[in-house]
Amino acid sequence: MIKVGIVGGTGYTGVELLRLLAAHPEVEIQAITSRSEKGLPVAEMYPNLRGHLDLAFSEPDMKVLTNCDVVFFATPNGIAMTMAKELVDAGVKVIDLAADFRIKDIQEWSKWYGMEHACPDLVEQAVYGLPEVNRAEIKNARLIANPGCYPTAVQLGLLPLIENGLVETDHLVADAKSGVSGAGRGASVAALQAESSESFKAYGVAGHRHLPEIKQGLAIANKAEVGLTFVPHLVPMIRGIEATCYSRLKDASITAEQLQALYEKHYADEVFVDVMPAGSLPETRSVKGANLCRIAIHVPQGGDTVVILSVIDNLVKGAAGQAVQNMNIMFGLKENAGLTAIALVP
Repeated sequence: MIKVGIVGGTGYTGVELLRLLAAHPEVEIQAITSRSEKGLPVAEMYPNLRGHLDLAFSEPDMKVLTNCDVVFFATPNGIAMTMAKELVDAGVKVIDLAADFRIKDIQEWSKWYGMEHACPDLVEQAVYGLPEVNRAEIKNARLIANPGCYPTAVQLGLLPLIENGLVETDHLVADAKSGVSGAGRGASVAALQAESSESFKAYGVAGHRHLPEIKQGLAIANKAEVGLTFVPHLVPMIRGIEATCYSRLKDASITAEQLQALYEKHYADEVFVDVMPAGSLPETRSVKGANLCRIAIHVPQGGDTVVILSVIDNLVKGAAGQAVQNMNIMFGLKENAGLTAIALVP
């Protein structure tokens, strides 16, 4: 059994991680930490775990965490980087669900996250945990930077086009929408039902901290910098991300049928990417609770603009599920271990 520790188990990402790991056939959860909720049984805060998890929150204790095989950080940005080095040096594998190790350019990271990095020496050795791109590196990694939710949906949507050199990369557009759980569990006026219900708005138009992460991944595929306009939106639902991605074909004679075949081939062996039939319009509810990205390809009016529709559950494939997927790869397990749940409809 894999001995697991979780730092920061009280947020939505943390409880999603607990839900998945509590049912994982190869996992034994050793500790769930929360300074503010020390001593509180986890099932009292999250009754869905009653009968599945008999642990209480505890303060972070390095003696306990260094006896784990892997430690997940489901913490706010800036926490994992203060603890990761001691764990990695002790031989513990670390999976950070926050953004501390995602961006390789430390100055760029500090610009977007508003703090000085505590252990820049670890950033270079961190592996970006998008399995569909970095599976071989993840297998041997000691430290995983779990991707953000928007970056997961956008990159999986655009990468086949960019890797095959089919589109102009100077003016890519990603128009993405997320449910309110993406903002976290902390109290916020903007997340109140009276504020978010029956409304729909853009935010972060001038710049969102996921932008450099997305551009970094696309630039690696492109072998050159890309131009990307990324605009996120808040929609009145709890879970889910829909990313509509636009790009222009270099060769306008390429057909929608050829692009459909390209995507089907590209993701043929990926258990957690579903390329839908031509003409499909994937819905966020079709991936609710599942570690899955559903993608559809469109070429409107047979023109030179490709529209990719990509949907994920922001808490699963966009966070906790992808983290478990990474753990499975790191420990040589079946990649879908603990991740076979079917999406919830309605």
